[in-house]
Amino acid sequence: MTRVALAAIVSLAAAVGMTRPSGTRPARGSAALIDRVAWLAGCWELRAGARVIHERWMAPLGGTMMGMSRTVVRDTTREWEQLRIESRGDRIVYLALPSGQAMAEFTGEVVTDTLVVFANPAHDFPQRILYRVAGADSVVARIEGTRNGEVRGINFPMRRVACGAGLKR
Repeated sequence: MTRVALAAIVSLAAAVGMTRPSGTRPARGSAALIDRVAWLAGCWELRAGARVIHERWMAPLGGTMMGMSRTVVRDTTREWEQLRIESRGDRIVYLALPSGQAMAEFTGEVVTDTLVVFANPAHDFPQRILYRVAGADSVVARIEGTRNGEVRGINFPMRRVACGAGLKR
């Protein structure tokens, strides 16, 4: 590869945000920890009346799992979120960039083969994000914390679907 081609690829990667800021590189020693949540990889759906939530997670690779979520009510996208789980040293971290909000970071507190709990006590709401295996093809995502002085929790029971399910062709 020529230097010009290599420089063009690096410039393009930087322009589209493919480079990683210094200090956030996943540590190799914690790869086994992120592999314990590989069960989250795939496509998930929650349907409740006119509301549909799709959440998709890529399998762990390179110390990260990339994800996204979209909530549609009737024919209108109401919310979307860019998600990432990454290895950092001896822990994993959940990063969420919800539509119209700042990035939030939650540290893994519990990581098993069927449950992962992330927490950030300083975050407004939620302070905890949980994913739990609920059956062979289902998970329950849960957000919980205190809002306006009241303890709240919301469950999102999802079933595994084929990636691309629900698309109009």
